[in-house]
Amino acid sequence: MAEMEQTAGRRRRGGGGASRRAERTAHRIEFAKYIERQVPNFEVLNAEAVEIIEANADLVLEQIGVNFPEQPDALKMWKDAGADVKGERVHIPRGLARELCKTAPSSYTQLARDPAKNVVIGGKNLVLAPVYGPPFVRDLEGGRRYATMDDFEKFVKLTYMSKWLHHSGGTVCEPTDVAVNKRHLDMLLAHMTLSDKPFMGSVTEPSRAQDSVDMCKILFGEEAATTNTYMTSLINVNSPLTFDATMMGALEIYARNNQAAIVSPFIVGGAMSPVTVAGTLTQVLAEAMTGIAYSQMVRPGAPVIFGAFVASIDMNSGAPTFGTPEASKILYGAGQLARRLNLPFRSGGALCGSKLPDAQAAYETANTLNAALLGGVNFMLHAAGWLEGGLVSSFEKFVLDADQLGVLHSLAGGVDLSESGQAISAIEEVGPGGHFLGCAHTQANFKDAFWRTNVLDYKPFEQWSEEGGKDSVVLAHQKVKHELENYQKPAIDPGAEEALRNFVNEKKASEPDAFA
Repeated sequence: MAEMEQTAGRRRRGGGGASRRAERTAHRIEFAKYIERQVPNFEVLNAEAVEIIEANADLVLEQIGVNFPEQPDALKMWKDAGADVKGERVHIPRGLARELCKTAPSSYTQLARDPAKNVVIGGKNLVLAPVYGPPFVRDLEGGRRYATMDDFEKFVKLTYMSKWLHHSGGTVCEPTDVAVNKRHLDMLLAHMTLSDKPFMGSVTEPSRAQDSVDMCKILFGEEAATTNTYMTSLINVNSPLTFDATMMGALEIYARNNQAAIVSPFIVGGAMSPVTVAGTLTQVLAEAMTGIAYSQMVRPGAPVIFGAFVASIDMNSGAPTFGTPEASKILYGAGQLARRLNLPFRSGGALCGSKLPDAQAAYETANTLNAALLGGVNFMLHAAGWLEGGLVSSFEKFVLDADQLGVLHSLAGGVDLSESGQAISAIEEVGPGGHFLGCAHTQANFKDAFWRTNVLDYKPFEQWSEEGGKDSVVLAHQKVKHELENYQKPAIDPGAEEALRNFVNEKKASEPDAFA
């Protein structure tokens, strides 16, 4: 009887091996929920340092002020709120900006076309979105070249197929083969139809922000699209201390329609802010509070994120640098300042200055990703695909980065101290001198016990060599092709898609192309 049970057990194990091999080779579209941190935030500033930086930011706003060029309505709003307006310069009395920020929510939910992929931005959560803004793309076959709409659609598909990216992002690359005044329509259409994850709207002109809102009304319904939040969009401050009409106009459109905005100073330390960490944090806080306060003057309660995008500068070449210790300190400090305001925080990403997805790219990317996890970031833009200081969206680096985002999910989960996590039964079963490979606890947990890469190679040298000795870029290139070949468009209501396409076509036909 025992022999029959052993034989049956061997058969079951053999069948299990075959099924596991089939499971590994079958292509499945998986998605992970946004990260909910079970680990503490790292805080680089002590209480005295926080007080000094906050006091200095108030001093900057009150005595130096901020510029709102060519925005008479904005200047009037500030004056009515109690600011001292001199020409286009706004001097904000101590404490006023902070007080105005209090109506902004500490967290908000951005809804997706698939409700299972809704994201909650704020608190202990971390939402990961892909690269944003590069005019160039790079891959192993085509090299470095201007981005096209076809490239853009491929990145949207790759983001949709990625398990670890929670958000479709926005301008994942700049499609230069479409007119500047029309490309936002094609980009939004791609996000809305090729993916069912949350997405970003256009900010390059206020009318384009309105187009984004109008397309959401078509997709989600007229009333729902201005009651709920369906977009989180990026508003960059023109550092130092200047808020231009284009970005503020887009911010106004989104705030009025209850759509979220990331108010993000865009700083290269040493060029657009002081060379010191404390000086840069002072400027970041002053600029972020000003933009957030403005959004609340437009509509109290409008969802908004405290953003901080900071690089340092190479003092020899003048080029921006990434993954540096100074940038990490600023990220950690900005996170503390955002939490003091009770606001969601945006920073970080797979940032690097390298021209290729090489060792430099990996080091700098890892430094930034880990800092963002520990620094309490709630919305991470540029989480996959960033190359060459943001000039290039790299297909190979995209899948390498997206793979590594799984590590963040694991780290953020902390240490499992459940009965299974303590594993006393496994230690009892194996005892002194044994091994754990075949014990019941290992068999029950091996599938999920360790993070496993979907790109990198862990084969023995001989097998790796016989299979061509492929490096990580080659492996990533193969992964890109595999994902795109297996892409499956998510279901969408045919009427909604037709209405969206009609809107885009009519808008594009209503004005001539402009490429500047």
